[in-house]
Amino acid sequence: MISLNWVKDYIDLTGEDLKELAVKITKAGINVEAVETKHIDNLVIGKVIKCKKHPNSDHLNICEVDIGGKTTQIVCGAPNVREGIKVIVALPGCVLPEDFEIKAGVIRGEESNGMICALFELGVEEKNDENYSKGIEVVDSPLNPGDDANIYLGLDDTLYELDVHKHRNNDCYYHIGFAYEIAAILNKKVTLPEESYNEIKEDVNDFINLKVETTKCPFYTAKMVKDVVIKESPDFIKKRLIAAGMRPINNVVDISNYVMLEYGQPLHFFDKDKLGNKILVRDAKDNEEIITLDGNMRILNKDDIVITDSKKPVCIAGVMGGENTDVDDKTKNILIESAIFDSVSIRYTSSRLNLKSEASIRYGKGLNFEYTLKAINRACYLLEKYANAKILSGIVMHDKIDKKDKVVSFKTEDINTLLGITLTKEDVKTELERLDFDYKLVKDIFTVTIPRRRLDIDPNINDIAEEIGRLYGYHNLISTLPKVETRRGIYVGDVRIRKLISKRLRALGLNEVKTYTLTSSEMASKFCYDDKKTITIPNPMSIDKSVVRRSILPSLINVYEYNKSRNVQDILIYEIAKTYDINYNEDTKISILMEGNYIKNAWMGKNIKCDFYVIKGVIENLLQFLGFQNRYSFEKFNIPEMHPGMSAVIKLDRDPIGVIGRIHPSYNKDEIYLAEISMTKLYNKQVKPIKYKEASKYPEIKKDLAFVVNKNVDAEVLINQIKKSGGRLLTSIDVFDIYTGDKVKDDEKSIAFSLTFADHTRTLNENEVMQTFNKIISEIEDKLNAKVRNG
Repeated sequence: MISLNWVKDYIDLTGEDLKELAVKITKAGINVEAVETKHIDNLVIGKVIKCKKHPNSDHLNICEVDIGGKTTQIVCGAPNVREGIKVIVALPGCVLPEDFEIKAGVIRGEESNGMICALFELGVEEKNDENYSKGIEVVDSPLNPGDDANIYLGLDDTLYELDVHKHRNNDCYYHIGFAYEIAAILNKKVTLPEESYNEIKEDVNDFINLKVETTKCPFYTAKMVKDVVIKESPDFIKKRLIAAGMRPINNVVDISNYVMLEYGQPLHFFDKDKLGNKILVRDAKDNEEIITLDGNMRILNKDDIVITDSKKPVCIAGVMGGENTDVDDKTKNILIESAIFDSVSIRYTSSRLNLKSEASIRYGKGLNFEYTLKAINRACYLLEKYANAKILSGIVMHDKIDKKDKVVSFKTEDINTLLGITLTKEDVKTELERLDFDYKLVKDIFTVTIPRRRLDIDPNINDIAEEIGRLYGYHNLISTLPKVETRRGIYVGDVRIRKLISKRLRALGLNEVKTYTLTSSEMASKFCYDDKKTITIPNPMSIDKSVVRRSILPSLINVYEYNKSRNVQDILIYEIAKTYDINYNEDTKISILMEGNYIKNAWMGKNIKCDFYVIKGVIENLLQFLGFQNRYSFEKFNIPEMHPGMSAVIKLDRDPIGVIGRIHPSYNKDEIYLAEISMTKLYNKQVKPIKYKEASKYPEIKKDLAFVVNKNVDAEVLINQIKKSGGRLLTSIDVFDIYTGDKVKDDEKSIAFSLTFADHTRTLNENEVMQTFNKIISEIEDKLNAKVRNG
């Protein structure tokens, strides 16, 4: 909780609407969760002018009370009410705690226009027998009748409940730090509190010997005061501690807490006479014990930090003091500790011991050594003023802290790039001055020194830009389209070709399946067309998952059989997956299985069944889609698991990349057609960029031609020779018929071709096409022992 009355000590808030200020603070990045005030309306200072006994009661009194400009009658039953005292009066319409509304009325026949209040009735003190017996509050204050009694009670304060982001450091956990935040928002300056004091000739170094034996305490300071007087704290300290949620105890303890809430630096006060003349700061020992101020025994370990008198622990550093050196009513001499301990260690200790305190929270967030010194000086000032303390000269110090300044240099353009807005140099200067960040501007370059109080800011442009942006106002940021160059997100490498292939196969009507990479040794022995050895798992989970497959085809056949047994018809599936050989060489393969109808039209009654040419067409379509047109071929190839008359090796640039064919009847009697291609080899082949070619403006000439050849001659042999003979005028060749029957000999077959002739630069005439056509016939007959079929 932050008290705005307290903050007013450091910054002028005259005329500010504190609720509106909370909105501004929230917009600047510090979330004000709630704005609270305990102000009670219609509560004034009154003065009892006359006081007489109530005629109808033995314990009530009738009082004439001056409430500022007028006198009112109030019936009061307090034993200490009397003429001439100033009191707190709740006027009609005043609502006290627990929604108790004061109304004008008649008490035992006498008019009463309000209530003279005790502190427990106002919620300032607990309601108990002791406070009840004290009666009404007798006001000892220069306030006059009619003045606001909230001022006297300290209820005129406004409190901010903050929800501080975890990345924000300690500066919003104390009032001076929060004052800097308000100052930045309102463009005002912060005035730090008084910390000067008088010293006596005695030097603290003559009374205490300090030794630090842990790296977890980089900074330790101590001052000593003598002859303190333990008494009640001044009202302003008590009221501010209560507002912050802390219970006042006595002037010495309260000053320790007051300075912590002011500077964010926890202090610890040791009774010097109980402590002795030595301080040793060290790591705790495993199972070391200490009774803390709450009366509980704590068991420590080597990760904790302790303050000792060189023999025994007297304080768990940064968490809680020990009972053996606590300040009590008899304390006269005090040693003030103001130190910095390792924040991670403090958080760990606090959590492990389940001992979270206001001090441990602040130690756990990290501290600023400048405020460590200011806090100890401020404590000396307050102790001198309110506890009659005598301050010894000198200071006990251990200093291993890094005091290097955090400096960052940047240009205005750097800030604009990060924030996406357009600020001028003057804008940046204004925001830095509001933040109270020292800077120099030389040749358009800002060099900023980050103040030590802002431990959450690192010396980089991003953090400075964030500070400037939040003060400039996030609500002032204008949405703009990004000005950086953008590029379309695309798949690259083997992922890209895998996506392309999968998309194409789905477009061709196939469904993707996923099967296990591990298989049985029996399945792994099938389709071994590449002569590679398999990997056997040393300790397989099951026999059917004991070998790493090198072909996907057996797995697809298993999928086929599974679906077929469930009466699934027309199975068209593919899988793209990795296979491995005995040397762990990885090869991604594309496997296809087709059975049944490729195209089924129940309405027209026309179906296209899967056969060798359908699956071959799928493979050709895929290779052409990938850019391998005129670079692939199919050659006869015998595989034990494939039909000897319907199997081939697929070659690309004369390099084998896969196989195609019908499954052997001995393996499965169904007409199953399979193909498998190495995607890895496809990926490693170069593909020329696609070139745009304008459609011909000139007509094509088509001619059909059939040759009778021996049954052992492949159509591909004829096609290759036709291409050579046809030259540049021949643009395409299609096989449209293969005939065997009574019109040819038993050992012969007829293959019919459709030839297309065209020239993109002119219209061909019949004579030149016939010259090429006759040349094709002549050379095929001479070189391949073929003859033209005439009927």
